Amino acid sequence: MSRQPPVQQPPPVQRVRLRYFKQGPARFASQQDFARAFERALRRAAVPMAYSSGFNPHPRISYSNAVPTGVASLAEYLEIALAQRIDPVSVQASLNRVLPGGFQIMAAVESDGTALAELLTHSAWRIDLGVDATAAVAAFLAADSVVVQRMGKAGLRELDIRAAVVALAADAGALSLRAVTGPGKVVVRPGDIVAGLAVVSPAVVSPGASLALRVAQGVWSDGRVRDPFGPEKLANDAANAGIVANL
Repeated sequence: MSRQPPVQQPPPVQRVRLRYFKQGPARFASQQDFARAFERALRRAAVPMAYSSGFNPHPRISYSNAVPTGVASLAEYLEIALAQRIDPVSVQASLNRVLPGGFQIMAAVESDGTALAELLTHSAWRIDLGVDATAAVAAFLAADSVVVQRMGKAGLRELDIRAAVVALAADAGALSLRAVTGPGKVVVRPGDIVAGLAVVSPAVVSPGASLALRVAQGVWSDGRVRDPFGPEKLANDAANAGIVANL
C-alpha cells in the first residue's frame, strides 16, 4: 500500500525574535525543559505558529546559544516563525501571561532576516566567587594559554580557553568577576573561567560551584556587548554597565 506524502506547510509570513530571562529556580531547568515549557506556552497563548512540513510537523522555533543548566541569564534569545502577521508586543504580553515562573519575555521585535548566530557572538557574565580574585585575574590575563578540563559525553577533555576570554576584571571587595567571552575553538562557560583562574592561581581560587549570571549577549563593538535588537543600544543597559570598565 502506497503511503501518501506529507502535507507541505505554507512558508512563514513573519518571524519574531524574543529576548527572555531565566532566573531563580528556573536556572536549573535544562534547555530541553525550557523548550517543552515554551511550546506549551505558545499553545496556551494561541500564538499563530508556522509549522514544519513532514509526517511530524512541529512549530518553527530557532534557539541560539542557550545558557548552561544552573546558570541564570538576563539575555536569552530565540526566534519564532508565524503563520500570520501579529504585533510582536502582543506576542510578548500573551506569552508572559502563561510562561512558568522564572521565565519572562523581556522584549520582542520583528526579525530582519539576519541569522541569530551572527548577532550573538559574545556574552557578558557576572560570576560570584566568594573570594577576592584580583591577583588570579591578573595572572589569567598575563597567560598566553590557560588549559582547563571539562567532562563531556565523550569523557574528559582539555580546553584552552584563554583566547575566547575577551575581557576579565575582578570587583575588589564584591567577590565577583565581570567577564566577556567570544568566539573561539570552544564555547567558554562560566565554570570554565573559574577553573581557569584555579589553574593560574590555585592558592586563591578553587574550582567548583559558583553563582553566574549572563547579563548580555550580542556583538562586541567599541568595548561593549551590543544588543542585537538595536545595534546602537547597549544590551541590558543597567546590568551591562561597567562590564569592561578600566580594561
